[in-house]
Amino acid sequence: MKILSIESSCDETSVAVTDGRQVLSNIIATQIPEHQIYGGVVPEIASRRHTEAISAVCNEALLSAGITYKDIEAIAVTFAPGLIGALLVGVNFAKGLALSLGVPLIPVHHLRSHIAANYADNEELKPPFLCLTVSGGNSVITEVLDYTKFNILGETTDDAAGECFDKTARALGLSYPGGVHLDKIATVSDFKKYSLPYPHTEREFDFSFSGLKTSVINLIHNSKQKGIEIDVPVLAATVRERVCDILIDKTLSAARQNGYKTIVLAGGVSANSELRRRMSEECEKADIKLFFPSLKYCGDNAAMVGVQGYYEFLSGNTSDVTLNACATMPIDYRE
Repeated sequence: MKILSIESSCDETSVAVTDGRQVLSNIIATQIPEHQIYGGVVPEIASRRHTEAISAVCNEALLSAGITYKDIEAIAVTFAPGLIGALLVGVNFAKGLALSLGVPLIPVHHLRSHIAANYADNEELKPPFLCLTVSGGNSVITEVLDYTKFNILGETTDDAAGECFDKTARALGLSYPGGVHLDKIATVSDFKKYSLPYPHTEREFDFSFSGLKTSVINLIHNSKQKGIEIDVPVLAATVRERVCDILIDKTLSAARQNGYKTIVLAGGVSANSELRRRMSEECEKADIKLFFPSLKYCGDNAAMVGVQGYYEFLSGNTSDVTLNACATMPIDYRE
């Protein structure tokens, strides 16, 4: 089933063509260079750039897949969660396409898509399994009971892991996207040199990164005020290690207590080299199978939307032109 999928939840305009779990094309127009000027995503600018780019990106995706509009059997689109203005560009474009082509319109949840990125790379991966989804806006431990059935075991109570990385990187003077640059410069952590807290939460599998983020930023500011030079590579590595401690500890504990022998990583932070390395080591020790997407599918892209859209369609989850975008929505929402 050939699906044309659209992703515009943040600062990437992406259109892909998929056939089941097979990716035929995946085109991404990034806005990163423009948002670097401001140190982060400016929602109004993001929305305008999506409007300018989406038609050309769509045509390029079809050309790359070697097909035309008449070959498309359904349109899938990210409708939640994300920046509301950015989402609306994709949703309205998708509704127009579906209506003009006379094909089904499939609404796709952004976090479900990130999990589905793993299906494109790993043919043998099938639910049920436990998934840790980590990005700039989300940190969630989810039971993936089936392709469209999810149960949240834990989630962030404040900031997400990706935001902690990004805000730390910004305070250290690194450019946007901060988490990527922080990962690249991190060398050896040293908790004796930079003591960082391990935040605790009321619910065992929930996350809290606000206190850690604030602690790091205060440490940087206090050092500057005292004229003490920060060892940037060491502090970056120490922050990275602490965030990974929290993510890995809680995910493995959730797997043990709920009887899962398969763990999946998803989301932008799943590209973090330390998280991949350490999670791989810990899963091997615990005799747990670990899956994570290739780097090209870690960030926002339409290919993952198309793959998840395929399973949403099979489950009967389609919409009409009344579909609207939504800035916030849990992954286990009911259609």
